[in-house]
Order: sequence, then C-alpha cells, then structure tokens
Amino acid sequence: MRFVLDFEKQVVDLENKISALRESARIGDIDVTSEILKMQRKVDHMLAQLYKNLTPWQKTQVARHPERPKFTDYLSHIFTDFVELSGDKLFADDQAIIGGLAKINDIKCVVIGQEKGHDTESRLKHNFGMARPEGYRKTQRLLLLANRFTLPVFTFIDTPGACPDAGSEERGVATAIAECMMLSMQIDSICISIIIGEGGSGGAIALATSDYVLMLEHSIYSVISPEGCASILWKDDSKAAITSEFQRLTSQDLLSFGVIDSIIKEPVGGAHRNKNKACELVKNELITFYKMASGSKISSRAKARRQRFKVIGDEFALK
Repeated sequence: MRFVLDFEKQVVDLENKISALRESARIGDIDVTSEILKMQRKVDHMLAQLYKNLTPWQKTQVARHPERPKFTDYLSHIFTDFVELSGDKLFADDQAIIGGLAKINDIKCVVIGQEKGHDTESRLKHNFGMARPEGYRKTQRLLLLANRFTLPVFTFIDTPGACPDAGSEERGVATAIAECMMLSMQIDSICISIIIGEGGSGGAIALATSDYVLMLEHSIYSVISPEGCASILWKDDSKAAITSEFQRLTSQDLLSFGVIDSIIKEPVGGAHRNKNKACELVKNELITFYKMASGSKISSRAKARRQRFKVIGDEFALK
C-alpha cells in the first residue's frame, strides 16, 4: 500500500481519480485522454506549488518517507562493478553501513553509504541506518584503502544518528565516529558526500567530512533530530514540528550557512515519486563535483579539507 503524507492527501485523491478513470476507460473502451491530461496537469501544478512551499517539518517528513530512494537504490543505478568489502577486522560486519569498490562511468572509486532498508525485514537487518562502532571502523578501512590507491570516495548519508544501544556504547561508538572524522581530514583522496535523506548528528558527520557536501533538495541535516531537540527543551517529543522551525535543518538553510556546497533538485513531488530521475540527477552532480575536485593538487587536498571545516567552526563560534 502506498504511503501518503498528510499534506499530500488532496493530490493523492486526485491521482486515485485518474487511476480509476483509466481503469474505467480500459474496461468500457472509451476515450478519456483529454480528461486525464487535464487532471494530470492539475496534479503536476499542485505538487509543484506544494513542494515549493514545504515547512521544515514537512521537509523532515519527506526526508523520512519510506518510499524515498535508499543508498542501495543509488548504488544499483549509479555505480557498476560493485565489490562489497565487509567487516572492521575487529568485531563484526555492521549492516547499517555498506561499502566497497565500484565504478561511476569509467571512474574507479570507493563508495560508502548508510542503508535504512526498504521493508520491515531489511530495516531490522540494517538497523534503520543506525551504525554501531564497527560500521564506522569499516568506513575507516575503506578510507585507508582509497587513500592507498588514490581512489575518490563517494559517501551517501541517510541516518537518524549512530546506534545508541548499550553494546554500541560499550564498544566505543563515540571514539569510532571521532576517528572516522579525523581520518577523513588526513587522506589525500577526493571525498564527496551527499545527504540523500536524514543527516542526523555525529552519525552523519562521520561520513560527511569531505571536500564537497551535497544535499538533495528535501533532505535534512542537523546535530539532533527535531524529536530529540523537543525532548531536551520541553521533555515532549510531540513538539518536534515546532523545534524543526528554528533548527535550520533544511538544505536551503545549510547552503546559506556554507555548511554544504550544492542543493540537488528533486523530481516534482520528491525523490520518492521518481526514483530513476532522482538517481540520474545525483549521478550528474557527483560527476560534476568530481571533475571540480580533480583539478586540485593531491598534496593540498587534506589541508584544504581541514581549512574548510575550520572556517565553518570559526564562523559558528563567533555567533
């Protein structure tokens, strides 16, 4: 059954009428082409207006949409010759983070992504995209491999945050995240990150310490979820919609702050309405930024990356 967001109900009702009209025309062998085209134009207009004026909370809902393309969708549509590399050589293989060697066009690369899953079974398998320390240590393995062979690194971020359970804490999730960020600051490989859904807390930053950080138009990126923020401020996570208003977590806010480098436009009505088109748009942007990064000297990449985040830190410290 299709998942419908509250603010989309009017559009979905009209889409259902179009489907019913098509079925009636098929059974009755009548021509209703003009009526369908008229209704479809209305749907397209409604979607364009609706998604042009989304509130931060509505964007949060879109970013979390269960039918939104996940990392494995982008992996299968954008990359070829993928060879998964598993495990952290210390404890286990974390399924919330998937990574390995691949190609994008003819560019050999390392690709790493947080996977939320598509249904109940896969969501449980991937722990809803919430990695444990072994996931971030697997990421470090892949970063070191990329650095050894000077391969570009593409990371896909989609997580509410790192896994907070007791086992994760006991095995040092905070240290694993910090070490991941530190290593990202040191390697000479080109690093390009894209936030495809949720970019939550340090669990997201661990994979987004890059030369360029991109965001899909209706994704979010924040130090804490709106629910977590509401729980701290009011001890009431039902006020998440209110906190999202002042968290400045949308792609538009973050571009204005200089935290990200580019916003990737989504198909009308969000990436969940046209996964193939969304993947195509992401691929084009990744290649564009890869070509830009290729013009930099290998010896200066790590220094420039550190300077990038120092500038962001200094600017927000002054505020």
